[in-house]
Amino acid sequence: MVIHGLQKMTLLDFPGVVACTVFLGGCDFRCPFCHNSELLDMSAPGVMDSDELLRFLGSRTGILDGVAITGGEPTLRKDLPELMEKIRSMGFKVKLDTAGYHPDMLKRVLDAGLADYVAMDIKNSKDRYAETVGLPIVDISKIEQSVELLKTSGVEYEFRTTVLRNFHDEASFKAIGEWIEGAEKYYLQGFVDRETVVYSGFTAYSRPEMERLLDIVKPYVKNAEIRGVD
Repeated sequence: MVIHGLQKMTLLDFPGVVACTVFLGGCDFRCPFCHNSELLDMSAPGVMDSDELLRFLGSRTGILDGVAITGGEPTLRKDLPELMEKIRSMGFKVKLDTAGYHPDMLKRVLDAGLADYVAMDIKNSKDRYAETVGLPIVDISKIEQSVELLKTSGVEYEFRTTVLRNFHDEASFKAIGEWIEGAEKYYLQGFVDRETVVYSGFTAYSRPEMERLLDIVKPYVKNAEIRGVD
């Protein structure tokens, strides 16, 4: 497997775990505000292969406790479960980031007990999903399946939404709250503009505005918080 990026240590990407972050290229979506746009193409040159990654992990035994696998969209990779199994066999916990558009692969990972934690993006309310991910049409049933898989999996998970004034309003979060009702954790993440964001003109909400949006979703989920906003 081609690995498109590696952050050798992070205290942020895997809650409560000292981890490294592995980036896998390729994505179903074309979110205009994506800050990992260099990872959209699965055929782009990689920084290493999976054998090199496993050797790196072998040298970090006792230093790292986990591996966060992100993208792009990791569940596009048919050999993802095999990589996760190898990482777990070395004694590392594994976190998976996904947009939930491949529920069959997510189910395979969950059923095999290969993920210790899953973070799934909820891009927007169902009626604004395609617009938000930059596509003319989205099969929302795939996202719905992944939401239900996580809610019933017994695996620790979170849902999260990157919030932009251009795509989200109070109605968005009322609809999202109703959709994911009963979820364990839900995070509203502040948008941060970067050089890797392909399009310009996107703006974030202020902290007080984010607090008001958070109040809308709090009645629907067990734990809801704001992340990445000062």
